[in-house]
Amino acid sequence: MTTDSMPRVFIGALDAGTTSTRFIIFDGAGRPYATHQIEFEQHFPHAGWHEQHAYEIIRCANDCIEGAVKKFVADGYNVTDIKAVGITNQRESTVVWDSETGKPLYNAIAWPDTRTARLVHHFKNKNGAEDLVRICGLPLSTYPSALKLVWLLQNVHGVQEARKRGSLMFGTVDTWLVYNLTGGGKPGTDTKFVTDTTNASRTMFLNINSLKYDDFLLDFFGISHGVRLPDVVCSADDKAYGNIASGVLAGVPIASCLGDQSAALVGQRAFSVGMGKNTYGTGLFLLYNTGEEPVFSKNGLLTTVGYHFKGEKPIYALEGSIAVGGAAVKFLRDNLRLISDSDDVGQLAAKVPDAGGVIFVTAFSGLFAPYWIDDTQGTIYGITNYTTKEHIARATIEATCYQTRAVLEAMAKDSGYELKTLKVDGGMSNSDVCMQIQSDIIGIDVIRPEYRETTALGAAIAAGFAVGVYSNFEELKQVNTDGETTFKPSITEKKREKLYNLWQRAVSRCGGWLRDEDDDSEVEEEKRVGDGIQKQFA
Repeated sequence: MTTDSMPRVFIGALDAGTTSTRFIIFDGAGRPYATHQIEFEQHFPHAGWHEQHAYEIIRCANDCIEGAVKKFVADGYNVTDIKAVGITNQRESTVVWDSETGKPLYNAIAWPDTRTARLVHHFKNKNGAEDLVRICGLPLSTYPSALKLVWLLQNVHGVQEARKRGSLMFGTVDTWLVYNLTGGGKPGTDTKFVTDTTNASRTMFLNINSLKYDDFLLDFFGISHGVRLPDVVCSADDKAYGNIASGVLAGVPIASCLGDQSAALVGQRAFSVGMGKNTYGTGLFLLYNTGEEPVFSKNGLLTTVGYHFKGEKPIYALEGSIAVGGAAVKFLRDNLRLISDSDDVGQLAAKVPDAGGVIFVTAFSGLFAPYWIDDTQGTIYGITNYTTKEHIARATIEATCYQTRAVLEAMAKDSGYELKTLKVDGGMSNSDVCMQIQSDIIGIDVIRPEYRETTALGAAIAAGFAVGVYSNFEELKQVNTDGETTFKPSITEKKREKLYNLWQRAVSRCGGWLRDEDDDSEVEEEKRVGDGIQKQFA
């Protein structure tokens, strides 16, 4: 079946990212017909803290759905042609709310937040910590949801009270979205309290082998009682997620839900073992399909669920998660004001042939895979009187590219297979300069599709499978293949290794910037900030 002969049906995809939300309406061939996007406010109340208003996440979702459907109808199409909606979302970000009121009990704590650094050190010294990776696939760090929930239980009075009443609900952003889109617990609605396996595998509560909550993990983190966890369901399922309760798409089924990086893996059609992709969003996330059995890394990577369609076996992936990608470009724009638009970073970097010896370790949230260094912060090395803003811009791009190489090397060691090409998508991949630098640093071809919103496309593909638009993966081979661009390495191996060795030297020196965990003054300051934020949830 060719893309042009596919059924003339439409699928909506709600992409709830870290800094913006969008709703895109695709046809059965994966072509976008209408889109609406909103960037929403981020909150940084204390150094290392990153929060979002939980209600803002829902408002943006509803507004994006309304906006895209309005454009779709204005172009002469019918709402009834939209057969299903798929959801993809920022992962690990943690929301808690009260089942009696449906109201959030605190801001959503976003995945890059590092307030739990002290808890990481505490739990690493707890009996059983050495068993965590083989059970849940994730190392102890500030990244997963588990310690975010522990922090909320220890520090937020409203959360503690809800736990005592038995009304405390926990979820990642997918759960919060589905809960509200299907009725928000209002009487007369069939509200769903669920999460899919890809998101659940990012909490540290899920056994990566059984794909069920694990009693040892719940006991280890102290949440085996008093916390309501969502039911774990397949990523693509025509019944599990219910129907949208109100608005322009009332009655339309939600048929899929995937964490954003798993959705991009599906959107890139990486359905075979050994296929991988790198998404350049707020962070960078490189996923590598390992098939029907989980592979446990010895080189700093995460074991995660790639996707799990109803009636099929789950597909696992190795993941290299890099905390800061597009966020560093945003930092140049908003904090340093070196550029007026994020898209300008490539043009600025192209004005110099190299970074002039500058290395920018963009460890705003510590360093994730494959290093896992929590006690570091952003550090710039090599500044001289020769350094210009152009060098800083290029060093910022190179930081993401060096970390991608480190992850690729770890994946090769764990899998015994070196990628010959790297499929890319996401915001930074729009820049030819960025992608050329990436190819130069990793020494292999970088392939970029013409349509780069593969995260949303993956959610739509999964929903299409659930409702019968597609019946097998073979039908998807030609989806989004027109207009691909290939970037080939253009520097010598000697120069590549010299640059990478300089990066590795910088990484080896950047740890230890955070204060000691027993610094009482910092603890008291964090408590003061936290108490202030709590007042709005009283």
